[in-house]
Amino acid sequence: MAQGESTGVIFNIQKFSVHDGPGIRTTVFLKGCPLACQWCSNAESMRPEAELGLIRSLCNGCGKCVNICPEGAMNVDAGHTIRVSRDRCTACGECVAVCPTDALAVYGKRVTVEDVFQQVHRDRSFYENSNGGVTASGGEPLRQASFVAALFRKCREAGIGTCLDTSGYADPDRLGEVLEFTDYVLFDIKHMDSDVHRSLTGVANDLILSCARVVAESGTQMLCRIPMVAGMNDTVGNLIQTARFVRTLGDGVAVELLPYHRLGAAKYRTLGRPYPGEAFATPSQEQTDLARNIFEDHGVPCTVGG
Repeated sequence: MAQGESTGVIFNIQKFSVHDGPGIRTTVFLKGCPLACQWCSNAESMRPEAELGLIRSLCNGCGKCVNICPEGAMNVDAGHTIRVSRDRCTACGECVAVCPTDALAVYGKRVTVEDVFQQVHRDRSFYENSNGGVTASGGEPLRQASFVAALFRKCREAGIGTCLDTSGYADPDRLGEVLEFTDYVLFDIKHMDSDVHRSLTGVANDLILSCARVVAESGTQMLCRIPMVAGMNDTVGNLIQTARFVRTLGDGVAVELLPYHRLGAAKYRTLGRPYPGEAFATPSQEQTDLARNIFEDHGVPCTVGG
């Protein structure tokens, strides 16, 4: 690693992504998020440090991980079930190397900008043919703003489009640092009432709404995405408030509704955490149609994502 080279912590690079911005994209998922959204489907994205995951359905209880763990963080109970002492685990990955069934994985590794750029650049022909590019997602990519800005700068110099997928909860100066090299922004808006927003995500929404205006004023193309959770943010009052706010961001700003799903529940089990989204429900088709109509009635183009 060259001295002074910008590094970041990522947990996945997903190729041929078609839901994270225009065209065919490579999505880089960065670790760490300042929010704690109760419906989050990326449990491995929340904490900034590397974490060990155990897929119990693949584990045969052989105990090889127990024997090799330098911290004594792995043990096997009387039922031949592997247990992880997470307060002792350092996610060194030695257990992963000896696991015969691929039941263990480390989520999170430190990489350089060049490491990521080389992977992104390999698929340049697909980006050119589809008006795609690279997307920085997470977690919250603005927690690693210097890394993202350096990656986006390198992509722009190579003629590769850039997209920022953000919660908007960030220092506006760090946001500006990344926007300088950003072609497109996916911006989450979760609830317009700050107190409700705090109860659902752990933070108020003042900074988020302020950063939405920063993006709009920058002239960067922007799509607001709304994770729709039945009974939480799909009320008529909140939808109208959201539509009115998005309308103030400019004529070119559209909305994509993302109905809640529970596809991320297994990831929580892999990381030994309870899934906080069990109490939530997916909005009905009728409610989704109502939401779309509200936005369109306010002059905001609206689509429903998967």
